[in-house]
Amino acid sequence: MVVTFNVTGGEQGEWAVLQVSGELDLVTSPVLRQRVHDVVAEGHHCLVLDLSEVFFCDSSGVGVLIAARRLIRSCQGRLRLVLPARGAADGSHVNRVLGALGVRRLFDVYGDVDAALGDEGEPLSA
Repeated sequence: MVVTFNVTGGEQGEWAVLQVSGELDLVTSPVLRQRVHDVVAEGHHCLVLDLSEVFFCDSSGVGVLIAARRLIRSCQGRLRLVLPARGAADGSHVNRVLGALGVRRLFDVYGDVDAALGDEGEPLSA
């Protein structure tokens, strides 16, 4: 079975949005790290990472998310993660990994991209 990893991007208002799909692991995490750096280098300091199509995340993937948070914060920017709304109930894999490692509280997590882009929406609780 060949698993594809993909990162696609776009802009919505002041936000850069990266949709990530596949496995976020030791092999693929450098791709996401580079895309985040590219977005920041292009002058975007508000970033939404849509992880709703990521079905596996290991510690290197978590490391990329933490590094992205650190980079965005150093630019006085904002980082929001999108995990499926069902993640709060059943727990998406990424949500479970972040929770198990005790770093879920570091991120503003939303149920979908629209909620993450809106100013009135509150992040899902940890």
